[in-house]
Amino acid sequence: MTFPEIFGGLALIPALDNLDLLADPVAAGLRALPEASAARCAVVAIDPELADTAALTEHYGLSLESSANCVVVAGKREGERRFAACLILANTRADVNGVVKRRLDVRKASFAPQQDAVDLAGMEYGGITAVGLPAEWPLLLDPAVVAAEWVVIGSGLRRSKLVVPGAVLPELPGAEVTPGLGRPLG
Repeated sequence: MTFPEIFGGLALIPALDNLDLLADPVAAGLRALPEASAARCAVVAIDPELADTAALTEHYGLSLESSANCVVVAGKREGERRFAACLILANTRADVNGVVKRRLDVRKASFAPQQDAVDLAGMEYGGITAVGLPAEWPLLLDPAVVAAEWVVIGSGLRRSKLVVPGAVLPELPGAEVTPGLGRPLG
């Protein structure tokens, strides 16, 4: 498989052949995809200090439109905590108090506390990604992410990134393409 050259001089390598660059839940999630879809996913090692989107895109010359952020949102209804993950392009923000709140059917939704997100996802902060999330969480995908030819997402670890075709993302468990999820910044 030939992968795109969106990472400047860094060589993308097949994710399935380099599971050591993925958090355990991410590796399991990738292996659970249909084989042809998983084979289209690449991984690249990065400096962990560059894991945050702004540093990553600047250092590697990536556009915000080729990077996606996964945010974990929480809310309560009748004492029950409900979680969802949202995957949006890096040049947008998630409509947490509109689209996500309605989907979770909660009175108030907000970003999940960092430690809860890390503990529940089994991934490192700054590396939480759409692949390998808890099965009971809805995974809300902005249509722009799904439409992207290739998108850079987390790997579950700060020391690497996955590069996947947007078309593969709706195949993930709990995935829901959610119009209006990503709102322009500003």
